[in-house]
Amino acid sequence: MPNFTELRSQFRDIHAQGCFVIPNPWDIGSALYLQHLGFQALATTSSGFAFSKGFTDSGELHRRDQVLSHFAEIASAVKLPVNADFQSGFAQDLETLSESVRLCIGTGVAGFSIEDSTGDRDKPLFDLFEAIDRIKVARAAIDASGADVLLTARSECFLVGHETPLKESILRLQAYAQAGADVLFAPCPATLENVSAIVAAVRPNPVNVIVSANSGLTVSDLAELGVRRISVGSALARAAWTGFIHAAKLIADEGSFAALDGLIPFNELNQFFALNSGTLD
Repeated sequence: MPNFTELRSQFRDIHAQGCFVIPNPWDIGSALYLQHLGFQALATTSSGFAFSKGFTDSGELHRRDQVLSHFAEIASAVKLPVNADFQSGFAQDLETLSESVRLCIGTGVAGFSIEDSTGDRDKPLFDLFEAIDRIKVARAAIDASGADVLLTARSECFLVGHETPLKESILRLQAYAQAGADVLFAPCPATLENVSAIVAAVRPNPVNVIVSANSGLTVSDLAELGVRRISVGSALARAAWTGFIHAAKLIADEGSFAALDGLIPFNELNQFFALNSGTLD
């Protein structure tokens, strides 16, 4: 088994300075290959995992125990810190949230995120003070566990179409930092100016930015803005699905196997897993 205490310390250390990419595997195989490529840490993707199980990206459609089992599976398969996309903690009330956090820590992850979305279209965000209390409860549960687990607080204002998403995101992220969040994250801030404003507003706390499509930006570009951590969400899972769908549709619609040209050879993948699977037993 990995040394989770050591990995958690490493995870905190790499947030102290610089900028790093934390890619998002959706299963053990993709996690092992990302580790092979030399990344410093990994992060789960709720949507990538959900798609692999035939669900939409909704906490109501896959259970907490399934997600926790997934976290444990990934964290135990690699020798890297793993950050968990824990959505809203599968909890509407504070008592259940505290229990969820305790269970999440028990999976061996080095960090996890809690977002302020409710899943309710009519009221997509928790009220500010309720959202702050949720971060405080998550922080208290981490502290009570004695584990050095990083807490990422997510503000979903841009994703839910808030009327003043930048202003509200900054207000919320600053409050979440005061409530005990280690890392701040406002997914899809739309412009580099917004990214820069968020980084400046919550400094010195590290900021996570998600890159889910090719906008022409590089790691260096985001590092210059002061971004500390870059995730890719479901992008790698969707890249895999794109290749699969394209090839399968050609076979189904045209009877053509042309999309099977240029595939990574079976022996190459088989040899990779022969050398890399089961290394932690």
